Amino acid sequence: MDTGEESLLRSRCKAIPKMPIFPDPKAAMGDEGSEVEHSPSSENYTKNNGTFEVEHVISKKLQLKRRAEFLKSDLMRQFDSHVNDFMDSIIEESASLEPAPVSKVFSPPLSDKERNKLGHFRPPHGQGKQFVNRRSLLDELFEVNHIRTIYHMFIALLILFILSTLVVDFLDEGRLVLDFDLLVYAFGQFPLVVCTWICMCLSVLVVPYALFYCWSQTQTGSYSYPRVCSLLFGCVYLLFQVLGLGFLPTYVVVVNRLPPASRFIIILEQVRFIMKTHSFVRENVPKVFVSTKAKKDPNPLVPQVSHYLYFLFAPTLIYRDQYPRTPVIRWGYVATKFVQVLGCLFYAYYIFVRLCIPQFRSIRLQFFDLRAMVLCVFNSILPGALVLFLGFFAFLHCWLNAFAEMLCFADRMFYKDWWNSTSFANYYRTWNVVVHDWLYYYVYHDFLWMSQKRFRAAAMFFVFTVSAVVHEYVLAVCFGFFYPVLFCLFMCFGMMFNFILHDRRKGPIWNIIMWTSLFLGLGVIICLYSQEWYAQRYCPLKEPTFFELLKPRSWNCERRTTAD
Repeated sequence: MDTGEESLLRSRCKAIPKMPIFPDPKAAMGDEGSEVEHSPSSENYTKNNGTFEVEHVISKKLQLKRRAEFLKSDLMRQFDSHVNDFMDSIIEESASLEPAPVSKVFSPPLSDKERNKLGHFRPPHGQGKQFVNRRSLLDELFEVNHIRTIYHMFIALLILFILSTLVVDFLDEGRLVLDFDLLVYAFGQFPLVVCTWICMCLSVLVVPYALFYCWSQTQTGSYSYPRVCSLLFGCVYLLFQVLGLGFLPTYVVVVNRLPPASRFIIILEQVRFIMKTHSFVRENVPKVFVSTKAKKDPNPLVPQVSHYLYFLFAPTLIYRDQYPRTPVIRWGYVATKFVQVLGCLFYAYYIFVRLCIPQFRSIRLQFFDLRAMVLCVFNSILPGALVLFLGFFAFLHCWLNAFAEMLCFADRMFYKDWWNSTSFANYYRTWNVVVHDWLYYYVYHDFLWMSQKRFRAAAMFFVFTVSAVVHEYVLAVCFGFFYPVLFCLFMCFGMMFNFILHDRRKGPIWNIIMWTSLFLGLGVIICLYSQEWYAQRYCPLKEPTFFELLKPRSWNCERRTTAD
């Protein structure tokens, strides 16, 4: 007996139509060679049904193909949408971590023609440098693996320098020589350097601020002769700049015969303090004049001591009462930057030991001729380029970023992409933004302000002269001799390239020309200064006259040695 479930299953099976049998294509097309007989109704049904099924299959295939194409395009749209959303979220997150006004950070600088169209020119205190939150460019680039690989290449090159030095010392001495005589000599008398720096720092902290505060009190109207007071305080301030910061540190360096690196520390700090005190006075004196003329407050606007103290150690040469700050201090980041500075120091040591000293130590064994000079210049290009990269990375990136992080200083644009420059004009603006800003606002702008926006070429020439004189002063005092190679390169080739390789030069070929000229200039500097350094040691003068001090010793050192 059938149960209810079996009857239900049987009824469902009857309701399912039988699948049509696809006929043979030849039979469906009615081959004339076929001898099989069919009834008329059966033959008509098979032909009609076969044609319908073939068309149905073809339509299904076309529908599936269109469906697949639609799914493919829809999948690509969804993928693009997800990628765009992901990139937008990254950009938003980075913007939230480093907030900065887009109009100020990413707006391109004005060209010279656009600056000429400005109707009114204001002194720097009216529209000076704007500080915003931004990271250093290398910190952003090192997040890209391709750029970070270049950093790894320099580390590998340092390891090879160390290994080559150890192997050569082991072959020559029969043991590993781990002493660093060059570093010990270069940083000799370091306690005297520290004491001199402390005296300079305390004098800069006390004298300029006290003079400015006393002068501001004379401008309130209670004094009968404010201009006479201004002249008096101005003379005292200039006397402090010339004698207190200018003469005394140089005197300590020369009298005590400090080694080169120790001299560099004192002289560079001397120049930095002079520039910072000038910026402090230059930015605040106009504010006092404005506040006294307004007569809204009997007491003139004087910056707080804490603001001035922060400015003395902040990695900028432009004074502001307030700077953008970061919320926290990343001490791991600070330690990393100081370790990188130390690594660059040892890197420079091995460059001089392996590439420079063996070449220039034999200067007294060969006569000076054109062939020797050409070989010397081209052999000095590699160490000169490496020293350039190390100086840039150690000071402008690591050292300044370390102090910026410790002081929560948020504006980290100490340099721009100078390596992409297609002109020397752009290279001068982007190589050292910290110094360039000071020269631009306090030398170039002030020159135009005093000349009523005339003589722009003279203002640019004056900027080059100031920069060349300061650079040559630093090298002359630190090396202990006067050899104006850098001054001539600045004033001759630097000025010429500034007008020839200007901002209108675009394209990769001009970047190649810029790099070639830069490398060649570095080779000339390393070669000539190294030759003069050894000539001063091999051919000392017992009682030199003033003219002999100005004359390079390397010009006649070999002849004198040969005669002896």
